[in-house]
Amino acid sequence: MQILVNRDKCTGCQSCLSSCPYDAIIMKDDKAFINEYCQFCKTCISVCPEGAILEKNDTVTESAAETIAAKLDSHRGVIVFAEHTDGHIAHVTLELLGIGRKLADDLGVYLGAALFGASKDEASELIKWGADKVFHCPDQSLNDFNDLPYADVLSVIIKQYKPEIVLAGATAIGRSFLPRAAVRLKAGLTADCTKLQIDEGSRNLLAIRPAFGGNIMASILCPKTRPQMATVRPRVMKPGTYNPQKTGEIIEIKMPVDTSNRRQSTRVIGVEKGSLESNVNIAEAEIIVSGGRGIGSAKGFEMLHELAVLLKGTVGASRAAVDEGWIAYSHQVGQTGKTVCPKIYISCGISGAVQHVVGMQSSDIIIAINKHAEAPIFNTANFGIVADVFEIIPLLIKKIKEELK
Repeated sequence: MQILVNRDKCTGCQSCLSSCPYDAIIMKDDKAFINEYCQFCKTCISVCPEGAILEKNDTVTESAAETIAAKLDSHRGVIVFAEHTDGHIAHVTLELLGIGRKLADDLGVYLGAALFGASKDEASELIKWGADKVFHCPDQSLNDFNDLPYADVLSVIIKQYKPEIVLAGATAIGRSFLPRAAVRLKAGLTADCTKLQIDEGSRNLLAIRPAFGGNIMASILCPKTRPQMATVRPRVMKPGTYNPQKTGEIIEIKMPVDTSNRRQSTRVIGVEKGSLESNVNIAEAEIIVSGGRGIGSAKGFEMLHELAVLLKGTVGASRAAVDEGWIAYSHQVGQTGKTVCPKIYISCGISGAVQHVVGMQSSDIIIAINKHAEAPIFNTANFGIVADVFEIIPLLIKKIKEELK
């Protein structure tokens, strides 16, 4: 679809300029011109007094439509990328198997998992977590992540087995190599999704993600290309169901010849783990005590840390607290930090901006403490306490210590 200006009809009155919410209309040679920022909202069409702004639908010939339909029908199945660390399947992989199982069942197709490196035992575990097929490339060079060979191997699997949906975690690994594979396959890719579902009539994947700074949720489709690819934000989906009796097929994938022989632009020469502080993984925590601007200082986080230790949890933070330098970025929860899904999330002095909420709203129980009764965080919380955190947190710490004696 296109929005076009009939330059013969346009009088240059500029009535349309202020109507566009995206600044997509400019004046060019004293005539209105629609630029690349157009979002096809069509507001300008009704505003033009001369009827000079028109909607033009893209036309597809019958033969071209048949070609597209045949290509779409040739792809069946759902494949998730099985991320692993030190030979252990990452938690995000279990989440992908959970949503992948649902999508596959809705479509009536198999669920596959692509595993690079690791062992056959790990491949068997993926089947028990819900996969019907595991495409396992056991080449030891893949044990440590390198985006070029990973993209090569995944592309080979997709070309040969033709899945209609391919998913990976929106982690440093998934975000790095999946776009490379998408470009090679000329497929659409939606990044950082928080919800996935199938459109029943078309079999299209509805990839839903935050847009415009988290203020709206956008549903994105790739109706003319396959596979439909997406990265999924960790900790927003529930893990699949583990069934030790489940059986499936492990398909061994050989390392592509051109990948093993060619000279890579990058190669892994070693892996070094960072410090304990930089390795804080709040995404895996079951209890998080999180602080925001209302904590007031780095010293305020000391009492949150004490409470977190008593609860056998960890400390989180809003972006405001991180920007102030009160706590390291590795603790940040939200759109620009980590997405978490703990059993209990205790919000302390956090107002509840949408950018923070999208990172923790999937928590099982949310407890909010804020002295401002109108704080947006209370709209998300299961339990709310309107009070000063410096009064409530010490009381909680005292009470827990008494119970532990």
